[in-house]
Amino acid sequence: MSHTLLSVSHTTPMASLSFNTTRIRTPTLQSHKPISKFTSLTKPIKVSFTFLTKPSRRNQQKLHPIRSSSVSESSVFAPKEVEFDDEDDEEDDPTAELSYLDPETDPGSILEWELDFCSRPILDIRGKKLWELVVCDSSLSLQYTKYFPNNVINSVTLKDAIVSISDDLGVPLPEKIRFFRSQMQTIITKACKELGIKPIPSKRCLSLLLWLEERYEAVYMRHPGFQKGSKPLLALDNPFPMELPENLFGEKWAFVQLPISAVREEVSSLETRLVFGAGLDLDLLGIEIDDKTLIPGLAVATSRARPLAAWMNGLEVCSIEAELSRASLILSVGISTRYIYATYKKTPVTTNEAEAWEAAKKACGGLHFLAIQEDLDSDDCVGFWLLLDLPPPPV
Repeated sequence: MSHTLLSVSHTTPMASLSFNTTRIRTPTLQSHKPISKFTSLTKPIKVSFTFLTKPSRRNQQKLHPIRSSSVSESSVFAPKEVEFDDEDDEEDDPTAELSYLDPETDPGSILEWELDFCSRPILDIRGKKLWELVVCDSSLSLQYTKYFPNNVINSVTLKDAIVSISDDLGVPLPEKIRFFRSQMQTIITKACKELGIKPIPSKRCLSLLLWLEERYEAVYMRHPGFQKGSKPLLALDNPFPMELPENLFGEKWAFVQLPISAVREEVSSLETRLVFGAGLDLDLLGIEIDDKTLIPGLAVATSRARPLAAWMNGLEVCSIEAELSRASLILSVGISTRYIYATYKKTPVTTNEAEAWEAAKKACGGLHFLAIQEDLDSDDCVGFWLLLDLPPPPV
C-alpha cells in the first residue's frame, strides 16, 4: 500500500457529536473493493514496535413513563401520577421511569443489552443517594429505567429487575449484557450468570454512555432531590498501563487516516469479507461528518496479522491514545485494562506526529480506528475496529 503524504489540515470540518434520539435502521450491507490506500498525517512512522521485553486483537417512538414499582418504594421519590393526555408533561417529569420497546422491532432480535446500575446525584426522602438501573440496546429499540433505594443494591435485586424487564416488555432475556463500571462487576456478573446471560465488561456501551450524559441534564438536574456538585460514587477507572501480552504484539505501525466514506465502507464489509473487527452506528450516535473528512487511525502490520486480529477480536477494544509524555501508544480494552501498545523514540518530529494525530482525533469528536494488516503497503485489512474516545459520563 503506497502512502500519499499529507500534512494535517487545520480546516478539517469539525465533527458534530451529540446523542441522537432518532432510531436509524441499519443500512443494507454492501460488498465493495477493499481500502486501496491509507494516507499519512504527515510523514509516516514506519518503525518497529518497541517493547519492554522482546516478544517470544427512524424516528424514535415516544417514551412513556410508568408508575414506579421499586423495592422499598416508600424510601424513594415516587414518580408522579401522569395524565396521559398531556404528553409533554409525561416526557418532562424527571421522576418518571421508562419502560419502552419500539413496536416496529422484533423482540427476538434484541440479543444484547447495555446496562448501568449505579447511584445518581439525587437524594431520596431519607437523605440517601438514590440508585438507578438504566438498560438499553445499541439501537435504543429497548429503553428502561428504574430507581432503587441504596439499601437493596445486590445481585438478587438486579436479577429480579432483569427478569422484570423481559416480562414487562415481552422480550427474551438477552444473550449478553455489556456494562462499563468495574466496581459493579461482581454484582452484575453474578446476576447475569444466574440467568444464563454472558456478562461483558466493556466501555463499548456507547449508546448507554451518551444516553446517561443526556439524562444528566434532562432528568437528574431537574429531579427534586438533585445534589449540585455531587461527584460520581463509582468513578471510572483509568489505571496505569500494563505491558502488552505476547499474543498481541505486532511488528510495525503507522499513524494513518482515511476519508469517512472509506471508513463507512470498511465497517460495512466486516461481515461480507469475513474481517475481524467492530463498527459503530454513526447515525444513531449523532456523529455527522462530511464525507471528505479524514478520520485518524493506527495501522498495525505483522506477518501474523490474522492470528493477531483474532486475538484482538476477543477483546472489547475501546480506544487508542497517544501519550506524549511517555512517547507511547495506549490501548484501552474492556472496562479497566490499559496496555502500552507501542513506544517510539521521542524527538520533535515524532512528538509533532503524535500531537497531530490526537488533534485530528479530537476534531472528529473522538472517532478513530485500528486496522491490522499483513504489511503496511497491503491493500487489505484483516482486522478493522472503529473506535470512539468518549469522556466519562457525569454520573
